[in-house]
Amino acid sequence: MSDAYNPESEGAQMSFRDRMSYGDYLKLDSILTAQAPLSAAHDELLFIIQHQTTELWMRLAIHEIRAARAEIAADNVQPAFKMLTRVSRIFEQMNSAWDVLRTMTPSEYTNFRDSLGQSSGFQSAQYREIEFLVGNRNQAMLRPHEHKPDDHARLSAELARPSLYDEALRLLDRSGIPVPQEVLTRDVTGLHVASEGVVVAWRTVYADPAKHWELYELAEKLVDFEDYFRRWRFNHVTTVERVIGFKRGTGGTAGVTYLRRMLEVELFPELWQVRTAL
Repeated sequence: MSDAYNPESEGAQMSFRDRMSYGDYLKLDSILTAQAPLSAAHDELLFIIQHQTTELWMRLAIHEIRAARAEIAADNVQPAFKMLTRVSRIFEQMNSAWDVLRTMTPSEYTNFRDSLGQSSGFQSAQYREIEFLVGNRNQAMLRPHEHKPDDHARLSAELARPSLYDEALRLLDRSGIPVPQEVLTRDVTGLHVASEGVVVAWRTVYADPAKHWELYELAEKLVDFEDYFRRWRFNHVTTVERVIGFKRGTGGTAGVTYLRRMLEVELFPELWQVRTAL
């Protein structure tokens, strides 16, 4: 019988006393000890890991959206395409994660729901930052973050900057396709209001993709992202209704009713409206 395979015979490092290991690089001691269930319920660990991994994916999404916005503002759109594609794939991963959470039944969630107190995904600072980054801006939503000065300051600073969609519209105008001045000079701290003039601008792009290929591709990358984002919201609503029905959320929201209202929000409204105008 041959000896068992030893990776060290081919040069694999086997001793890490004075070297950085895989676990060291990824800070796994911190990550894998960050789950602290507050009840004896078996399913609470699933609930915690589901939300922690979502926050990690959102951290990467924020990194990519910020970078894509900067590239668009610099008229360097090709790198932004890759970044926005990655954001869509991130939300695809987050969508798949709902399938795991749905294995938890209402009875199982009830076993530890009281342990959550007033905590709720509604209070996620990173989710709020993604909304602000892409253009869904509501200053009232700063309130849940006042107790964390760093989060509040970061979100307030984000509101003062043009959103991803603002930068896309400014690029459209710089490329010779006029965008209404009231849109270009709007107060960026507020919500973008759909404009017929912007629909006309995007219609110019969609009517001749070959002539405006980069802008056409940018538009479709934005629609791809919003498509996955909408699916994530829809899966959120469906999962919550499946698990708690129409109970109020732990954070005091109207639960499913509140989440359904969020389904009506359009991030890039004119990019959806232009399809009817073509």
